[in-house]
Amino acid sequence: MAVSSTPAHAELVNLGQRLYDLALVKRDHEHITDPQGQPIGWLLDTRIPMLRGDVMREVGRVLATRLEARSIHQVAGFGFGAFALVGSVVATPAAEPFMGGLIRDKRKPHGRQRLVEGPLDRSRPVVFLDDILNSGKSALRGIHLLRQDGFQVAGMMCLFQFTWSAGKTRLEQEGLWVDAILDLKLRHE
Repeated sequence: MAVSSTPAHAELVNLGQRLYDLALVKRDHEHITDPQGQPIGWLLDTRIPMLRGDVMREVGRVLATRLEARSIHQVAGFGFGAFALVGSVVATPAAEPFMGGLIRDKRKPHGRQRLVEGPLDRSRPVVFLDDILNSGKSALRGIHLLRQDGFQVAGMMCLFQFTWSAGKTRLEQEGLWVDAILDLKLRHE
């Protein structure tokens, strides 16, 4: 794949690097663990940069531009890592306003009994948003919930994609495209 040297590409790389720098948490700063409770050396907490107004606006603008290029104006997210992304896109001014949805883990048993909250239209495509694409398991869970509720999922956008994991391949096998602001690769030092 050829590397673009356009100003837009340079701005995107700069945004990705800033997101990474702001989200990176290392074990020498605080005690962090993996899902099994084992100590780990680092993690990316994207809520840190995404809950800053300046970063949220910039990410929203970038994602909205990429969505408009695909003529898609609906996004949905599953979990805390995605909720700020959905808000960033929905708040971005556009000729056709963006609509957002928040996916619940299970249908709410009372009130409106929704699985997906928000003004999404089932007759139009929706893009699944998440902060990080690693194995693809949580993304597929959210995508399957959207599909179960009658939505047409076109693809996925994320801040970071871990290229050493199979997440992108898993989603592509489901017929979805994947668009990440920054692809992260392991360094061999």
